[in-house]
Amino acid sequence: MNMLQYQLDNIDPSDLRKVADQYEIFYTIHLDENLNVSDFNPFIADGYRRTVAETIMLAKSLGAPIVNLHLSRGVYFTLPDQKVYLFSVYKEQYLKSIMDFRMMCENAISNANIMICIENCDGYLAFQKEAIDILLESPVFGLTFDIGHSHSCGGSDETYMIENQTHLHHMHMHDALKQSCHLALGTGTLDLAKYLALAKAQNCRIVLETKTIEGLKLSVDWIRNRGFA
Repeated sequence: MNMLQYQLDNIDPSDLRKVADQYEIFYTIHLDENLNVSDFNPFIADGYRRTVAETIMLAKSLGAPIVNLHLSRGVYFTLPDQKVYLFSVYKEQYLKSIMDFRMMCENAISNANIMICIENCDGYLAFQKEAIDILLESPVFGLTFDIGHSHSCGGSDETYMIENQTHLHHMHMHDALKQSCHLALGTGTLDLAKYLALAKAQNCRIVLETKTIEGLKLSVDWIRNRGFA
């Protein structure tokens, strides 16, 4: 939803529903990656929370089961020997904002078949794990496991994902080679069969997040040729 054409005021749900009905597909929604519902500026935080609430309404109108969320690390100060994240310093206020956000999402989703799934990006920091633990106490929150992102940050998120795999409902699957990810399946070094088995065990939805048409075609062929679809 960072793209201009997918801003909420530019989306016509009826057009998207026609496409979904014609091709027998469903949508997942990837929230704006700048989203920061815990910003210390209340006007900014309120704007982002409103964006999430209105996106939930869009998901209801589209029948989209997954809303994908990047959990912001917020601002940090760089000292001579470390990065100091403000959410870690002011953690009590940060975690309260997470609790408030969870309650807002529960009220907005109500009994709809929608789950907000938190995606791993650059390696979860300690305060982020605390926040995610709070969110996962709610049935409307789950996890998105991006296997390429995990590889790119040295696998630091994989242990947390495995420990919390009962909350795993969505997966972004692409191959990776060294620090390059979003590659077509079979063109990198990831143990893709292992992650497909994990997705199957947890009944995950999977997005083949390859970013190019050619990468998608190669990935679909890779999946089909190995009997996974």
